[in-house]
Formats: sequence, C-alpha cells, structure tokens
Amino acid sequence: MQALTFLAPFATKYWKSLVLTVISMLALVGVQLYAPWIIREMIGLVSAGLSADSYRRIGTLALFALGVYALRGGLTFVRSYMAHVAGWGVVAEVRTALYRHLQKLSLRFYEDRQTGQLMSRVVNDTDKIETLVAHAIPDVLVNILTFIAVNIVLFAINPMLMLLCLIPVPLIVIGMRGFGRYVRPAFRERQKELGELNASLADNLSGIREIKAFAQEERVATNVGEHINRYMRSLLHALKLMATFHPFVEFSSSLGMIIVIYFGGRLAMGQALPVEDLVAYFLYLEMLYQPVRMLSSVWENVQEALAGTERVAEIMEVEPEEPSTLAGRGTSAIAASSVMQPRARGELTFDQVGFQYIDDTPVLSDISVSIPAGSVAALVGPTGVGKTTFASLIPRFYEVTSGRILLDGVDTRELPLPYLRSQISIVLQDVFLFHGTARDNILFARPDATEDEVIAAARAANADEFIDTLPNGYDTIIGERGVKLSGGQKQRLSIARALLADKPILILDEATSSVDTETEQLIQQALERLMVGRTTIIIAHRLSTVRKANTIVVLQEGRVAERGNHTELIAARGIYHSLHDTAELPA
Repeated sequence: MQALTFLAPFATKYWKSLVLTVISMLALVGVQLYAPWIIREMIGLVSAGLSADSYRRIGTLALFALGVYALRGGLTFVRSYMAHVAGWGVVAEVRTALYRHLQKLSLRFYEDRQTGQLMSRVVNDTDKIETLVAHAIPDVLVNILTFIAVNIVLFAINPMLMLLCLIPVPLIVIGMRGFGRYVRPAFRERQKELGELNASLADNLSGIREIKAFAQEERVATNVGEHINRYMRSLLHALKLMATFHPFVEFSSSLGMIIVIYFGGRLAMGQALPVEDLVAYFLYLEMLYQPVRMLSSVWENVQEALAGTERVAEIMEVEPEEPSTLAGRGTSAIAASSVMQPRARGELTFDQVGFQYIDDTPVLSDISVSIPAGSVAALVGPTGVGKTTFASLIPRFYEVTSGRILLDGVDTRELPLPYLRSQISIVLQDVFLFHGTARDNILFARPDATEDEVIAAARAANADEFIDTLPNGYDTIIGERGVKLSGGQKQRLSIARALLADKPILILDEATSSVDTETEQLIQQALERLMVGRTTIIIAHRLSTVRKANTIVVLQEGRVAERGNHTELIAARGIYHSLHDTAELPA
C-alpha cells in the first residue's frame, strides 16, 4: 500500500488509460467464462441425441465461439496497450519528478553517493514501476476477478465439489505470504548490487585515461568482474527462491485436479453429476487454478517492482535544500523584497560565520569580512584551510552552521535560492563542460543570448582565437567534459560562459593555477575584463592574481588571520609575507 500511495499522484494523469484497462479486464473475464459454457452446452446436445434442431444449435454455438474468441483478442489488445500507456507514462512522470528532486538536494547529499548509484535509481529502479502498473497490478486484479467468477460458476454447477476444490487454496496463500517475506529483500539486494555495478562502470569509464596511464586495466577489470559476480549471485539468490515457490504452487493447484478426478468421477458414475457438467468442471477448474499459477509468476514481478519503488521513494523522501530558511521571521520578507532587484549591487558581508561538515569539527570559525560592491577580495592560505568552503557558502551550496552572510544587507537565507544564484557566476579550476558544441557550452549561462553576444563573450575571454581554429568553429563537438580541448582552452571557454552570464558577483576558484605562463596571461587578461564592475572573490596561489585585489583575506586554521591589501600585508611581515617568501604565492 505504501508503494501504491507513492505512485498514485503520478498515475492521475493517466486515469483514462487505467479506466480503459480495468473495463477491458472486466469484460475479458466475462468473455473467458463463456467459452467453457459453450462446450458444456455442446456436450449436452450430443448426450441428448442428435436431431435437425441439434445441428442448427451446434452451428449457432460455433458462431458464438467465434465471436467470443474474436472479442477476447480485441479486449486483450486494449487491456495490454492501455496498461502499457499508463505504465510507461507513470515511469516518465516518476523519472522526471525524481530528477527534479535530485536537482533540489544539497551538495552534502552528493558527497557520499556515487553518480552510477543515482543513475541506477533514476533508470533501473523506475523501470520496474512499469511492470507494477502495466502488468503486476492488472494481472493480480484480473486473476482475482477470474478466481471469484469461476468459483461462482462452479458453485452453480455443484456446490459440494466447488468447496472440495478450494482445499489447496490456503496452502497457496500461505506460500505467497512467506514468499513475499523473503523474496522482496532478495530483489532489493539485487537492485542494490546493480546500482553498485553501474557506479563502478560510470567511475571507470570516466577515468579511462587514468586507468590507461597507470596501466591498471587488469586490476580495474578484475574489480568490475567482482561487481558483476556479486550482482549475478544476488540475482541467482532471488531466482532460487522463485524456483522453489513455483513448483510448490504447481503441486498445490494440481491437488484440485486430483479432487475432481476422484470425487467428480464418483458423482458422475452415480448419476449425481451429468457428464457435460463434469467436463465443464474440468474446463473451469483449469481456469480456476490458472489465476493461482499466474499469481505466483506475477508475485515475482510485484516483489521486484516494489523493491525498485521503495528505492525510488527513499530518494524522494530526502529533504531538499531550503529555498528560504528564515522566511516569515519578523520583517525579513520585507527586507528580502527590497534587495531582490533584477541585478543586486553585490555587497557581501560575512558576520561571525562558522561552518562544519562533520559535527564538532569546524572548518571555518568566527569569519567576519566585508566586501564592498564592485571590489575585489582575494582569499589566500595553506591548502585545506577552507578557502573553497568560504566561497561555497555564498551561493548556499552549504548552509552556515553559525553566523550569517548578507547580500546587500539581507541574510542570504531569506532570499529564494534561484534569485541568489542568479546573481553569481563561478569559474573553477576544474572546469566542467558538457558534451556538445563550443557554442552550446557558452550559451549554457544564458540560452537566450544572441550570436553576436556569444562571439563578444568569446573574444573578451580570449577564446575566439582557438574556437576559430576548431574543425567546425563554434559548432565543433568538444566531447564529454571538453576532452578535445586543452586545460587553458577549457578555462577560457568557462570564462566566456561567465562573461555571457553577466552576474554582479564573481567567484574565481584557482582559475589559473594549472596552465602554462603564456596561457595564464591570456586567461588573466580575460579575467580582468570579467572582473570589471563586479564584486569578485578570488581564490588563488598566484601572486599576479592576488596582488591587485582591494582586500586580501589570509585564512589560517579556519579563521581570519590577516586582512589588508598586498602592500600592507607585505609590510606587516606576517603570514602573507611568509607565504610570499616561501613561494606559496609565486609571482
């Protein structure tokens, strides 16, 4: 019921298809019940002796049979196709909702999860929902209806024999309950191992260059083989349980046939049961136990689908990022509305900010820094001191543990996330480019930009010179993560993307640390153009990037150790001076 409750909102859009499926299923049950009755009538006519009227009635029965089987074929098509329309429609709705939900989750959620695992939830686990909607639920319903209807017919023919035929049913019900108790966890484990396999494949295919560079093909192949074998073992364990259950159901249902052979034969020999009724009993008995046998197969699909649905529901239950964590407190809404102009001024204030990824392990403590609108602030300090974390708190990739960050005087937690992030551009050292053309990647920042604006951004970023040399210019496919470009080219393309976005706040995280001197000069020129008129936070090891900043903030052990411009900090002969002298900040 939890799984059905979870899926119900997604199924409402396809209620017409589901209604047609149910109607066709009900009609199909009635049509299937009529076929054995035609045979019973024919045997009754033959037993009563042939006459001219008998020949006419047999012909009529044959026509009825033709109509019944033709109608059954049509109803089977409607039931099957409409069920698929609803099933795959619900899968599409769930996948869309799941992906949208994943986008709303915080970066903390992704820190401990592999991309392949999440892809498995979006693709493989949701795939099982189609089985539940299009096959399992309709099949369970039609088989239950068939079972009830056949029992009514059998009761009408001979009540005592019908009750005797029900003797095996409790055994089957007990078996199905025990089956569900053990098989669903087995299928859940199988889905988990499939996710692990997908995660391993995604990691290794993404890192194929490193695998080849370190000649680790054999070790990695062995590791992937272990994942494949674990998935195979988990699958075989589930199938073993299925292989145990099916013969039990087959044997239990065959007991009903033995009962009819013994008791029905005795009744027929004693003239208490007409021969045509005995034949009809055998025909209906097959219909009685066919749903039971099918339920055993359907039950496998049900358990597998429920296991997948549970894994999807787990992700959907994860709380997303808070769009506005302080909204509604006092006059905060009024203050927030005053700053929410199409373009913020860009004044940033860190007010006693503290942050920790793990409880009782602070990364930043008591950070108080003011960055005027349009100014440049540089963050320096040893590796691992919290510079990137400092910058990541501004767009609320992580929420501050204590204190507050203000944008133009308003706590950023009072601002809607889409608005806050629409005011910020970020250029990282590890540039991420999408598989597509150079133009597509620049346009990602602002899809409605004109061609002239794209070219102007590329020129300002010193990217047009290498783009023009590509085989198809701006229409060249650059490969996954920009694999066809050099590090400097990818960096300049990301700067062009940030220029096109034209946001009032700019964060540069080690944007020039991994390129050669000539490329650095090109990038530095592009960055200087990009920084004009914007509030800029620079994280860099290069002195050439830092020395022109209005304010340099030196972090040590998660705290602000020094603050000032380049000249002031050199004269103070403190930590910044030491970093400069030890080449931590090379010129």
